[in-house]
Amino acid sequence: MAAVVHADWRVAMVIPLQGPAGLFGPSCEAIAELAARELNAEGGILGREVSFEVVDGGADPAAVAAELSSLVGSGRVDAVTGWHISSVRNAVAPALAGRVPYLYPSLYEGGERRPGVYCCGETPRSQLAPALEWLRDNAGARRWFVVGDDYVWPHTSLVAVREYARELDLRIVGESFARLGGDMTGLIRQVERSDCDGVLMLLVGQDAVEFNRRFARRGLHERLLRFSPLMEENMLLASGVGATRNLFVAASYFRSLVNADAMDLLGRYVGLHGAGAPALNNAAESCYEGFRALASLVRRAGTARLPELNAAIDGVAYHGPRGTVEFRGAQAAPAVHLAVADGFDFDVITRL
Repeated sequence: MAAVVHADWRVAMVIPLQGPAGLFGPSCEAIAELAARELNAEGGILGREVSFEVVDGGADPAAVAAELSSLVGSGRVDAVTGWHISSVRNAVAPALAGRVPYLYPSLYEGGERRPGVYCCGETPRSQLAPALEWLRDNAGARRWFVVGDDYVWPHTSLVAVREYARELDLRIVGESFARLGGDMTGLIRQVERSDCDGVLMLLVGQDAVEFNRRFARRGLHERLLRFSPLMEENMLLASGVGATRNLFVAASYFRSLVNADAMDLLGRYVGLHGAGAPALNNAAESCYEGFRALASLVRRAGTARLPELNAAIDGVAYHGPRGTVEFRGAQAAPAVHLAVADGFDFDVITRL
């Protein structure tokens, strides 16, 4: 059967609708509506109106890859983007190889070099290393216990953290992992028995929420700081205001960022969806970045053909809520900020 050709430019939005990261899904889908509207107001992509189709990135990675392969094969999608974890990316990338562009906007462990995969999220060198240095110098945190979910992003990030610890004269006094969606009790007990100053949390969504709740019940938030590269407003709300004391976060975007571009995005988002919209957060904003980056790349190349996109990606730049973001090769380098949890929002301390 011949592939179906559509008048619109269809994007598969791979976002989690279940599992520990499922709490990000509503915000990601809501901002995709805004991004598509704005691109269409600019004339679309290659003269075609932009639309999107949601794919559940919280499903088994192999099932996500199979669904996307079928969508691409039937001509139903022209590109893939969306916030999802690295184990999903590692299943999806081979299924899309040489077929359609894949813009991966999530923070991740770094090192993605497969042709046709373009990354615009934070990586450990820009996110973890400078934050650990700041927390050493300003909060006295030198001894760290690392907790994480048991998959590629936490494990590979920990390899990088060990290197940063040597560079910064820090000590890793413990490391422990739990399965995605698993019980956090064991991690808490190990932290409690350690002599750490701080806990580096490489936990996703609801797993981090459960860790925060148990951490506070044991009173650990009174004497230990926590640092996470993946903590956003929905997670603060779910954790509870009493469970987020001494919680630091590094990210390229916070809803509370005080700059014209970030505040303008929040205004447009609320203007479209109303005050009761899902919380605008880092995961959702990264989906917005994915649309903007994809559009900038295709417009620069003048085509959606992968050879031309691969040749054009180096130096692609676009302006958005994170400021001006430029690709160096197939990896963008967004600015990263450090913030501390303040109730159900973040107080941004500094740009790292």
